[in-house]
Amino acid sequence: MSFAVLFLSYHFLVRPTFIGKLLNGRKYPRRQPPQGPAIPSAPTAPVAPIGGGPVAQLRSITKRFGTTNALAGVDIELRPGELLALLGPNGAGKTTAINLWLGLIEADAGEVTLLGGSPLDVERRRGLGVMMQDVKMYKDLKVRELIALSSSYYTNPLSVEETLRRAGIGALANKAYGKLSGGQKRQAQFAVAICGRPRVLFLDEPTVGLDVQARETLWANVRMLLAEGCSIVLTTHYLEEAEALASRVAVLAKGRVIAAGSVDEMRALVARRQITCESRLAPEDVRQWPGVIEARRERGRLNIVAADAEAVVRRLLAEDSTLSRLEVREAGLSEAFTELTKEAA
Repeated sequence: MSFAVLFLSYHFLVRPTFIGKLLNGRKYPRRQPPQGPAIPSAPTAPVAPIGGGPVAQLRSITKRFGTTNALAGVDIELRPGELLALLGPNGAGKTTAINLWLGLIEADAGEVTLLGGSPLDVERRRGLGVMMQDVKMYKDLKVRELIALSSSYYTNPLSVEETLRRAGIGALANKAYGKLSGGQKRQAQFAVAICGRPRVLFLDEPTVGLDVQARETLWANVRMLLAEGCSIVLTTHYLEEAEALASRVAVLAKGRVIAAGSVDEMRALVARRQITCESRLAPEDVRQWPGVIEARRERGRLNIVAADAEAVVRRLLAEDSTLSRLEVREAGLSEAFTELTKEAA
């Protein structure tokens, strides 16, 4: 494909879309009135070096939509080389936070920084990769053409073949985007997101619709990007995904950050333990014990959620001499998330 064809395709096919809006700082209409002679623009300031500071930050951010407070006094930072999992129920403010970092909306109060400056700066946008939930791409273009068009915007992109290889979609390269399944479209969108060697990558529910193999491929890619120094913001409803990948977690509810820290720190906020064993005791009886929150039988094993695991274990051993295969573990991120958001409701 010649450069001229690429340029014209980008001008007429990409610039009017979400990707064009993101890369250029505004959405271009499909047709524009004739312009006068081009006026050279002022040189763009270089992207500030990151050093040890955050690569993206929201400071004291307030954002309202009508009478709704989408974000209220929010402070979040993304550090170099980390994956920050941004968690919260629907309507918590996660997408609003990402849109602020992408420069697609502006805050009513507070400061938004990206790569050392304003997210409205086009040069800083060139350091981004984005995979949002609702993305429209031209269905008649082949996957390799979509990647080539997006790559042409960046100064040092991956080659099309390397992007296809990393994303694990070489078999889809010559298929029209519109003929792909939902999961395959998500894989193509991920390829477009990483083709520019992003310094900051936003992944909004990236594995929705993916099968197990495609999900594992994406996870491996995420780990590779982190090892290369990329900083990533991930939103997901699959809490095991956040538990497996995240360096830190920030939990949003009703437009506020209600907890933030490492996965282990999130777990520690919930004083619960999971107890499993093989026992002849009836779950409905165990459920009445002090310190027991829930008890049920699954696949022949007794599963107990306990606030006072030590006391419950002692009683189990005392009341069932046949008890075996006893396991006690800390609450996972899923239990911590449930408890935190319940308290904030």
